[in-house]
Amino acid sequence: MPTSASGAESRGRLVLQSLLSFLKGLGASRLMAMFAVTAALIGFFAFVIIRVTTPQMTTLFTDLSLEDSSAIIKDLERQAIPYELRNDGAVIMVPKDKVTRLRMKLAEGGLPKGGGVGYEIFDKSDALGTTSFVQNINHLRALEGELARTIRAIDKIQAARVHLVLPEKPLFSRETPEPSASIVVRVRGALEPQQIRAIRHLVASAVNGLKPQRVSIVDEAGQLLADGEEGDNENIVGDERRAAFEKRMRNEVEAIVSSVVGAGRARVQLSADFDYNKITQTSDKFDPEGRVLRSSQTREESSSTADNNGQVTVNNELPGNQRPDGASSAKDQSKKTEETNNYEISHTTKTEVTEAGRVNRISVAVLVDGIYTKGEKGEMVYKERSKEELDRIATLVRSAIGFDQKRGDQVEVVNLKFAEAPAVAPINEPIGLFGMLQFTKDDVMYFIELGMMMLLSLVVLFMVIRPLVRRILAAEVIPALTGDDAVPALTEAAGAQNVVPAGPNMIDVAQVQGQVHAQTVHRVGELAERNPNETANIVRQWLTESAA
Repeated sequence: MPTSASGAESRGRLVLQSLLSFLKGLGASRLMAMFAVTAALIGFFAFVIIRVTTPQMTTLFTDLSLEDSSAIIKDLERQAIPYELRNDGAVIMVPKDKVTRLRMKLAEGGLPKGGGVGYEIFDKSDALGTTSFVQNINHLRALEGELARTIRAIDKIQAARVHLVLPEKPLFSRETPEPSASIVVRVRGALEPQQIRAIRHLVASAVNGLKPQRVSIVDEAGQLLADGEEGDNENIVGDERRAAFEKRMRNEVEAIVSSVVGAGRARVQLSADFDYNKITQTSDKFDPEGRVLRSSQTREESSSTADNNGQVTVNNELPGNQRPDGASSAKDQSKKTEETNNYEISHTTKTEVTEAGRVNRISVAVLVDGIYTKGEKGEMVYKERSKEELDRIATLVRSAIGFDQKRGDQVEVVNLKFAEAPAVAPINEPIGLFGMLQFTKDDVMYFIELGMMMLLSLVVLFMVIRPLVRRILAAEVIPALTGDDAVPALTEAAGAQNVVPAGPNMIDVAQVQGQVHAQTVHRVGELAERNPNETANIVRQWLTESAA
């Protein structure tokens, strides 16, 4: 047993020495190349494994404030859920299979809050130790925060801040200062005038005593969107009214024309001239034929006088005087009648108020495409529309816009060939397996990424690893054999090589076999010179085994 153990130890030493000699035979450059390639392969496959095993990330929330992002990250770390931050923390990415559950879980905890402070500021306040001043300040902060959150819910608005000024009424003062508000918004694109008016009215309706004219709006670039002037507000209202009128009329005209020439084969431009002046007219009308008797007054007067020849006597002055018989009496009588009639003449007072926004003129330009037919060779042939057809289209347009020649309306219908012929692309709905799977864009990109990883792995396997292994195997030297196994092994190798038929153009197998024998004997001699003690022990072991 000790002899066999020493023999195994000696064989191990020989194998180790053979390995060391093999590595030395490769050279430093080959060893460095092997180590570099091995390290690169390990890194590449580690990256592939990590990339494949990493869950697909999707967006949890976007446009987050720093406060909301910090609170959400703390909650994700507490649940040990992987996440990614993008856009300076405004966007948080989480695994796709957990996004729905996380949104419901965070919503239960009131996240995200939307930035700022709302009415939740009163949830944890101590009412017993809070002064009225602190309560007023908290109420103002809560009102500003809630308004900012509501404004952010409007399309195209990314962030908003609201500042309210709610002055208190001074003592012994009859005048009450009016509240005001200023709003700073960060928008995506440009806000429409109607959206700006909506924001002003929204804030004004939420604050007691605040007028829309007292609300100013500024964007992130410092551009004044609304300055609160009355004239500016009226101009905005007028422009919105004109734009809405033009859009409505243009859609109506385009709809009726498209129903005749086909969808997408008509272009309509409409311009309306509005008069925003408010006119008040008052007129009085008198009708002389329409008389009405209002009052009538009649006066009659009568008088008589007697002729006494100018004598003044007592008898003449006495009432009921008696004239002597035979005396002649002469009297002068007069009668006067006066009549006064008052008439009312028919009077009409008319007041007319013409509101702002009258349509002074409408101009319509309609461009229609021609008719396309298939020729003999299957190509599209263009044909112009007839004048009668264009006249009928113009008649329809005039009826649609309420054409009035007195106010100078104009309608022009022109037939021209469009730049590209209309082509209706068929809608290919997914059917079969693809219709049932309904892959999303993220799924397709994920599969493409996996395919690229597999392709790269195959390329590295066949283009790098396989040639490297072949080179290493080709450079491997036949290990030195000890004992009686060397000669049979070499004989078998030579016998295997002797299968090659001899010929003038073939390799001399005997010469190759002799070189192999010579190298083997030389190698055994070198090992014996380097390790004389081990060589002697091996020889003794062989002799002992032969004797046994």
